[in-house]
Order: sequence, then C-alpha cells, then structure tokens
Amino acid sequence: MMIAVDAMGGDHAPDIVIQGAIQALETSKIQVMLLGDEISIQSHLGNYSSDRLTIQDAPDLISMDEPGSRVVKTKPNSSIVQGLQLVKDGKADAFVSAGNTGAVLATSLLLLGRIPGVHRPALAAYIPSESGGKIICDVGANPDTKPKYLLQFAILASHYYSHVEGVENPKVGLINIGSEANKGSALYQETHQLLQKNLPNFVGNIEGRYLMSSEADVLICDGFVGNTLIKFAENWISHLGDELKSAFQNHWLSRMGKHFIKPALVSIKEKFDYEEHGGAPLLGINGVSIVAHGSSGPKSIKNSIKLAQKCVESHLIEHTQTQFKNSIRGIA
Repeated sequence: MMIAVDAMGGDHAPDIVIQGAIQALETSKIQVMLLGDEISIQSHLGNYSSDRLTIQDAPDLISMDEPGSRVVKTKPNSSIVQGLQLVKDGKADAFVSAGNTGAVLATSLLLLGRIPGVHRPALAAYIPSESGGKIICDVGANPDTKPKYLLQFAILASHYYSHVEGVENPKVGLINIGSEANKGSALYQETHQLLQKNLPNFVGNIEGRYLMSSEADVLICDGFVGNTLIKFAENWISHLGDELKSAFQNHWLSRMGKHFIKPALVSIKEKFDYEEHGGAPLLGINGVSIVAHGSSGPKSIKNSIKLAQKCVESHLIEHTQTQFKNSIRGIA
C-alpha cells in the first residue's frame, strides 16, 4: 500500500511531516511517498533511508492563505496536486496533507470527483468524549450549507463511523442551541425535520454543553460551527494541561502529590489528545483524502497516515459508494 504524503504542508513542514512519516513506517508495513522540494526533504531526512520510503519532487509551494480553487492550474507541480494525481492514476492508495485545506478540498473534487449522488464533500473529525470518541461533521469544508447537504453529511458520517469503527447504526445528533425541535436558525430547524424523517438513528438536537456526554456517536453541523468547535476543544485541552502543570509547581505539597496521580493524568491526556486521532477524512470524495491539522506534530502526522491506511484496508470508498446509494433512495 502506497500513501502519498504532502511533505510541505503544515506550520512546521517539512521537518515535522517527515518525522511523522518515519514513525508511520516504523509501526506498519506501508509504503510512503513524500512529495515536495526534494532537496529540502533529503536534507531533513539526513542519514535515514528505507526501501519503503520514496520522494517525488514537487517544487511549487502553496501557502496556507492561497485560494484553493486555483492551484490545479497555477501550481500543477505542487505537492497537493501531484499527490492527488497519484491517487487518481492508481499509483497511490491515499493522500495525506496538513497543508491548505481549501487546496486539498478543491483539488480532491477536481481530480478524484464525488461519489455519485453526493452534493458536497465534508470533513469529519474526532472529538474526545466520555465514551472514547465521537465525530463531528462538517468541520470546515462547508461554512455555508443547506439542510439537504447536512442530511447527506449525516449519512456519510454514519457510514464512515460504522464502517471504520465497527459500530452498527451509530446514533446521530444535530448540534444546536437547544434540545427542542424548534430551536436554532431556519437552517437547523429544517435540518432537524429532514434528519427526523429520514434517519431512524437520529436522536435529536444536542446542546454544546452535552457534546462530550451525549448518546450521539455522530454530531452534525455546518463547517463554520464545526471548525470553531474543534479548534476551541483542541486549544482548551492544551490550555488545561498547561494550567495543571503550573498548579503542581505552586506548592511543595502539590509537587509531591503530582507523582501519585501522574498515571491518572497520563491516561486523561491520552484520552483527550487530539493528535491520537490524526486528521479528518474528506467524506464523499471518490478516493481517500485525509486533511491533518496545520499545527500537527509528528504523532498527528503518523496517526493521519495510519488513518489513511485504515480507510484503504477497510475498503471505505467502495462500501460508501454502495451504502450511500442505498441510503438516499426515496430522499428528496
């Protein structure tokens, strides 16, 4: 299995991306192709070599603020365009990037296309919860959307969660400002009606304070709300860790007590560490395309690559094509 990895994407590329790719190689039998400035990649690799690691020179650079819709024409030799072209041509099984999300989305749409019947692709990201993990969809691909698109996000995310996580009939909730059906904007009120009518596993609106403790496995919202939520959650968890470290240094009794509760703290950190889950799959695309956090560390890159591997090995795209077609029958 070949995973194409954008070595130039992210806030700390290419060094962090290369470290994550090496970690993925050391924990699996996959092959990795790093795409980007070949000289820079070789320099950061140093003396490391593996017969399962290859490099493809992609000299065009895409900045994080560059309009994504233009890059296929303006940056054909970029790591994002070349990586997704490899997937299209069957020379790579999946693509992973921590780079410009808009560029990955637009290029995935243009080169790989949508699964038949899908109106808009959506990003699905894990959030920690009391039960272990839930997914939010959408987290940034569609800041402006429609009720019928949100219904499709729910169907796609349910199929993904069920197939990859092995949970039959995952419960779906709609993120809203109140639990009642008539709460929220017109968009969310109409979406509630569509979900209630078409999804037997819909459990209703979920307020923000219950996101981590609700019975829902899949949480649906537009990309603006989802992206804001996911970034707040990640920063809050990091901030809480910093506050705990500071508190333990304030008194000698606290410093002593830290050693007794350290195992519990480590367990909590692992449970709520977003890097454990890697990136977000772009659902509805006719190929495996994973968008990692721009601020990803090596562990997040490694786990994004492993997520791509899991999607390929489980034949996610083929199953989604069949399941989605069956699910939208009879839905207007």
